[in-house]
Amino acid sequence: MSQDSTGQGGGRAAARRLRKPPARRRALRAAAWSAAGVVLLGGAGLGYYYVKFNGNLKTVDIDAALGSDRPQNVDNGSMDILVLGSDSRGGANSEYGRDDGGSARSDTAMIIHLYEGHQKASVVSIPRDTMIKRPSCATSEGKTDPGSSRAMFNESFTVGGAACAVKTVEKMSGIRMDHYIEVDFTGFKKIIDKLGGVEVTTTKPIKDGASHLNLAAGTNKLNGEQALGLVRTRKSVGDGSDLGRIQLQQAFIKALIKQVKGIGVFDNPKRLLDVADTATKAITTDKSLGDVKSLMGFAQSLQGIDAQDMQMITLPVAGDPRDPNRVVPLTKESKLVWDSLLADKPIPAEATENSAGDKGTAGSIVQ
Repeated sequence: MSQDSTGQGGGRAAARRLRKPPARRRALRAAAWSAAGVVLLGGAGLGYYYVKFNGNLKTVDIDAALGSDRPQNVDNGSMDILVLGSDSRGGANSEYGRDDGGSARSDTAMIIHLYEGHQKASVVSIPRDTMIKRPSCATSEGKTDPGSSRAMFNESFTVGGAACAVKTVEKMSGIRMDHYIEVDFTGFKKIIDKLGGVEVTTTKPIKDGASHLNLAAGTNKLNGEQALGLVRTRKSVGDGSDLGRIQLQQAFIKALIKQVKGIGVFDNPKRLLDVADTATKAITTDKSLGDVKSLMGFAQSLQGIDAQDMQMITLPVAGDPRDPNRVVPLTKESKLVWDSLLADKPIPAEATENSAGDKGTAGSIVQ
């Protein structure tokens, strides 16, 4: 028998059996065990966060409040969401002044239409001082407000809260709102701070005493307080009306979308959890969005939409002949907007050609 057939040969064979697997195989094995650990540990952790975040959320049962007095639910793959910014001065918001009459109002109102496939969206901002026909609504005291043939849009929220705001929008548009999301001043600030601020470029200085904002021309990194000041600024930009403020809000939203995607929130677990904790405390949703699983699914469906995929307009309006401080919808042009969204089609340019809403210069101040 040769030497290799004796102990030495067996030793080399044993060495081959004990030799470490190639680096690539070790890496794959480590990754597999790491993934298993993440699933096991993360599953328990996510269970905790699910309970925590669910406890943060506030909801409104719009369906129960409105019943059958709503437009038909068109199932064409699109989705319509009413987003309101509440200017309640209660609690931590009291630093921004006192409520007129002690009730909150909808400081900002946007209808977001997600087209089939959720790769593009149209956003229609409704000026808060738009004179509209307000429907009858249930009040927080359990009574019924008879409505009005001539009322400011944001009074609907004051009269009957979220349900009345949704009802008013649905009566105006003929479009059923699939969801409702509301955020207040303090919540908005905290979300921006948790995101690490938002970078905007101003072509002109902005100084507004009412919103406590003082920005130099150029690139500015806005913290929560400054971002809130920007979206509330009105007197110092454009013609000083709510129409100019809407243009600033729309420009800011596009900058915010870029920021969220740019900082990799979805790739940073800690930041994502911090933002989620803050956001779920800051918002009020309709009941069907009022749990983390539903809200997370909704948010994930929006990840494919970039700033350039959003068409943003103001509801076509003109000056109110009865009050220079108010505006009224342009009947023909507004119908063109609502009909386009109802058919899940882009809003044509002619819808806003005669509108005062998108004619100002405020939108060019922020890029």
